Amino acid sequence: MHRRLATALAAPTLALAGVLGTATAADAVPADKPQVLASWTQTSSSSYSLWTAARANRSAWSAYQFDWSTDYCSSSPDNPFGFPFSTACARHDFGYRNYKAAGTFSANKTRLDSAFYEDLKRVCNGYGGATKTACNSTAWTYYQAVRAFG
Repeated sequence: MHRRLATALAAPTLALAGVLGTATAADAVPADKPQVLASWTQTSSSSYSLWTAARANRSAWSAYQFDWSTDYCSSSPDNPFGFPFSTACARHDFGYRNYKAAGTFSANKTRLDSAFYEDLKRVCNGYGGATKTACNSTAWTYYQAVRAFG
């Protein structure tokens, strides 16, 4: 599955042909949509990388009818204290919106929130010393907020 997704990201035209077979874009959403969604919403850095590559080339994934809309960090700052959390917030929104549309949000919320926290911590890993500590504390606060109110 991961090889197929990596190929899809490298060659989107071929990916859609491989996923859809001989079907046209007007046909039903590809049957592997749940698997693709799951692969883009895991806690790993590779999952994050797959999602960001797909987000940069959304048209290649149009047959899947994903909801890419985002309000980033909602009513919280997107870049609190200068920490760039907006992309992590966008991926979190992506997971929430698409699992809600699929009717499987409750079964996936805990993992989506954990992936969000891991994404935030990856941002913080780019800092050192007291700045990293402040970033991690802010990440923890954002994570607790989505756990409680997301």
